Order: sequence, then C-alpha cells, then structure tokens
Amino acid sequence: MSARIMGLLAGKGLALAAALGSLALAVPACAADFVMKFGTATINETQHQFIKFYKEQVEKASNGRIEVQIYPASQLGPIPAEIQGVQLGTVQGYIGPVDFFVGVDPRFGVFSTPMLFRDDANAAKTVENPAIQKAMFDLAAPKRMVGIATFSLGASDYGAKKPIMRLSDFQGKKLRINGTEMEREKMAKFGATGIGMPLSEVVPALDQGTIDGTISGLSVFSSMKMNDLLKVITVTNDTFIISIAVISKPWLDTLPADLQKIVLDSGAAIQAKTQAWEVDFSKKLVDTWTSQGGTVHTLPANDLATMKTLLEPVGDQATKDQPAVHEMLQTVRAAAAKN
Repeated sequence: MSARIMGLLAGKGLALAAALGSLALAVPACAADFVMKFGTATINETQHQFIKFYKEQVEKASNGRIEVQIYPASQLGPIPAEIQGVQLGTVQGYIGPVDFFVGVDPRFGVFSTPMLFRDDANAAKTVENPAIQKAMFDLAAPKRMVGIATFSLGASDYGAKKPIMRLSDFQGKKLRINGTEMEREKMAKFGATGIGMPLSEVVPALDQGTIDGTISGLSVFSSMKMNDLLKVITVTNDTFIISIAVISKPWLDTLPADLQKIVLDSGAAIQAKTQAWEVDFSKKLVDTWTSQGGTVHTLPANDLATMKTLLEPVGDQATKDQPAVHEMLQTVRAAAAKN
C-alpha cells in the first residue's frame, strides 16, 4: 500500500474518531438505574438539609446508580399524603416530625409529651440512643416503612397573631398542633384549643383566621416568612420536636441487595452530621427572625414555673388508658433521664 493511501486512511480514521468523540459529547450521560423521590414539608432548615446530605451520600456510594430527587415544602403533597406515598411506594423517602406518624402508630405521639426532655441536647441524645431509635424504627416497620435516621429539631415554640406574652394569653386561642393527644391535652391545660393541621395549610389558615396561631420550630416561622402574619415568637422549651426519616419498603424491595444496603446505611452515615448542622443552624435563628422584623419572647419565670406544674402530669394522663403507649412513654422517659 502506497504512503499516499496510508496517509488518506489515517486522516479518515482521525476524522472518524473526532466525529465519534463529538457524538459522545452530544449524547447525555446514562440515567440512573433507580430514582428516589425524597420529600419533606419544610424548606431551608434541618430536614431539608438532611435530604441534601443524603443525596450526596447515596449518589456517591452508588456510583450514580441511584438518583435522589429533593422535594421540600410539601411539593409531594400534604404530610399525610407523603407518608401514605411512602407506604405505597409512590414516594420513596420522607422526613418529618414523628407527631405526624400517630396515624401509623399512636406510640409515636409520646415524643410530643411536654416536659419529657430537659433541652435540645437531651432530646438529641435520647433519640440517637440505639434502643430508642430501634423502638421507633420498629413502629414504622409493620407499616411498610423503614426508618433510617432520627434527631431533634429543637424546641417547639408558639406564635400567634395576638402575641402570647403571659401564660394567661393562651386562654381561648385556637392554635394549630401536629395532631397528637399530648398536644391536645397541653392546649387544654392552657385553656386553648389544639387544631391538628398539616404544615402546608398553616399560612392560609392564619391568614383566613381559621386559627389564631401555631406551634412550630423557629426555623419554620422564619423559612415560611410568617412574619407578615405574626411578629412575636414565645419560647417556653416545654416540648422538643423529634424528626424521623423513613424509606418505602415496597420500593426498597425492588433494589438489588448492594443498593438496599447503601440506601439504609446512608441514613446512619449522615445522622450525626445533620444533628451537628442543626445545632449550628439553631444558633442563628433568633437573628434571622429578628432581621425579618420579628421578636422572640420568653415567658416570665413565675409563668414558666406554673406551666411546668400544669404540664408534668400530661403524659401520664393522656396515656393512662393506652397500655402500649404508656409503656413507650416510660421507656423514652427513662432513657431521657439517663442522658
């Protein structure tokens, strides 16, 4: 073969290689083998951040075989619909306060017992206790959900259009609660009415006057810009918000064994990281709320003492006719006392 012909062939080979390279660049990367829709009702706070950490962990560990899609702010529907979606497999992951799981099992409601935890650190240590965490996961398992992480989201505070400056200001108010019997009993002790409601309905209900105020974490008040409807957040530290992340068992069963392990292990891998993030995040919340034009108020010492006296019997009173729920309360209470 002549040198000229060889040169022509070489040139064509280079051109073909270049064309194929351009084609490869034009074709999008292969889609993930599995897509995981992970939802929460909140936005720009710890639960949202958990999903971001989880996405990074899962996609890296699975080498891109699982794509985690993040849906904050109830984009997948109100909280009850998201929980049901996890049970059915139409939603692959959800994270939210355990209070909303009382329809799955009433024992989840014990974590909203007032005066159960001393402070946020005590709440966090209690729910990361392996025995307590396993007990929580065991409640979810029969309902087609697999628990992967638990942590504390800080204190549950009070906000109302007519500010709560004294304990007596609770009288006659309709306050949104997550929907547990503990919260209803607590509101009754204050002379108020607790109205169960998903987070996505709170702002419209405040605006329309259906409710006078709400119980939420300070992060929710600020991230949802409730400063247009209420200005004063009242802090009492009587109850702390416990969150749980769950995965759909029907969906998990469709994965090969190696990916199942990654999905489950990734929650534990980022739990401590998320809790540490929450602690740092919470330190800035008062400044965030203040910058939005709001104020943070603490009840006077004598009112806080009266509140403690009113609330200490609530847990036992609310569970006295439910042996399994009362036993769960005793278990969590004992663990909290040791931390």
